[in-house]
Amino acid sequence: MAGNAVEKRAGSEVNYSNGVDPHDEPSAEWGWHGGFPKATQGAGWFTVFALLIMLIGNHENNTENVWLVGTAIAVAIGLIYDLRRRRTAWRRS
Repeated sequence: MAGNAVEKRAGSEVNYSNGVDPHDEPSAEWGWHGGFPKATQGAGWFTVFALLIMLIGNHENNTENVWLVGTAIAVAIGLIYDLRRRRTAWRRS
């Protein structure tokens, strides 16, 4: 009867620091294990827009507004930093 354990292939060597064997996951060889930079930027700017839209409404005091604007500015600064870092990444290699 077959077990549920995955056996390691004889003779296969793991040359990657994350322990992914390219025989088991061929996409690891050409770098598929990455992120989605355009989707990250889009979701981030949508978040900034949503935070600023939340300023419209029934507020008791300005503390809520300060937190909304401050969070939106922090996210926008992070997005701009990420955009600049990605544009100049080719210079560092």
